[in-house]
Amino acid sequence: MAVAVAVAVALPLSYNVRSLRVRWRVTLLAVLGIALVVAVCAVLLSMAEGFASALRSSGRLDNAIVVQAGSASELMSHVPLDDRNAILADERLARDPDGGALASWERVMVLSLPRRMDGRRTNVTLRGVPPRAFELRGDIRLTSGRPFAEGVNELIVGRRILERVRGLTLGGKLRCRGKDFRIVGVFESGGAAFESEIWGDFDTLVALFRFDAGSNSLIVRVKDPAQIQALDRWIRKQPQMQLRAFAERRYYEDQAGPLVTPLKTLAAFVALIMGVGAVFGAMNTMYAIVAARTREIGTLRALGFSRRAILSAFVLESTFLALIGGGLGCLLALSLQGHATGASNLQSLSEVAFAFRVTPGIMLSGLAFAAAMGVLGGLLPAVHAARLPIASAIREV
Repeated sequence: MAVAVAVAVALPLSYNVRSLRVRWRVTLLAVLGIALVVAVCAVLLSMAEGFASALRSSGRLDNAIVVQAGSASELMSHVPLDDRNAILADERLARDPDGGALASWERVMVLSLPRRMDGRRTNVTLRGVPPRAFELRGDIRLTSGRPFAEGVNELIVGRRILERVRGLTLGGKLRCRGKDFRIVGVFESGGAAFESEIWGDFDTLVALFRFDAGSNSLIVRVKDPAQIQALDRWIRKQPQMQLRAFAERRYYEDQAGPLVTPLKTLAAFVALIMGVGAVFGAMNTMYAIVAARTREIGTLRALGFSRRAILSAFVLESTFLALIGGGLGCLLALSLQGHATGASNLQSLSEVAFAFRVTPGIMLSGLAFAAAMGVLGGLLPAVHAARLPIASAIREV
């Protein structure tokens, strides 16, 4: 009896596998439909992940960023010189051997420059930094050229924005406020958003744009990352300071929210709309398969296979086909892995170049979504197949 049951379970499954080779044309459209749905959703999610990763990797765990309270970004922030000096005296800050605080006060400006691809103008961040900025952001690494000199009209350019903006070349010039700045270096920062920026000397740019001695932001290294909240509480208690301190990594993660959230919402909306179509496509395909196998199903039932065995076999077949489509869709999305693109950061009003990131989590989500579409698309046809009367099914031509 045990052997008979084992055969009864195995036969329908092997029968389904063999039938895929015979009726491959019928199932191909359903597979491709599910592959398209999964590919589109995976691409949208990989864009969101790439953008978020670029901003997330811009911050260090042991750095705090001080900005104006209520400001949406550095561009809208102002840190007065007196407040900066008071914060730099705080005992929670890490210091160099000479006792100086490890800090970088920075000015952020926006330049309108033409894209290489179509010549249309895009906003690019120009960041004025003191020499210590490179120590605070330890992942900044020159790939060619040299650092800019203090007090000189020189700039270094992020690797990704160099590839996307016309006129940015090593050794070339960038005209800004009626003055020519020579591009003396190209840098990278491990895929962080800084690779979408142009950096120059803080004092030189402040004088050119006629800013006051303050800054847009203040980045400080703390002795213990757990002290960042205490630093923020102390700053907020000072009546003359209208500032806030954030963990640098958290600050840049929050900057990603206004774009990442709509992208994920769009991915969910596309998944819902296209997924419904794919489910109906799979359902129609499975109904056609059941209709073509009516006599065979009756024969299986006459041989003693239960309704549950028939139901399970057809649901598994539909799910298997959907997983093939899901795997194909993931492969299509994976072909964009590392491909560079850009999007406007709604907070900083400037372009951030980033790479698509198709993570294992995105691929697993795509396969799970495909399996769900397969189950939903195959369930009703499988129930119909299981309920076919044996006698009428066998007589079906």
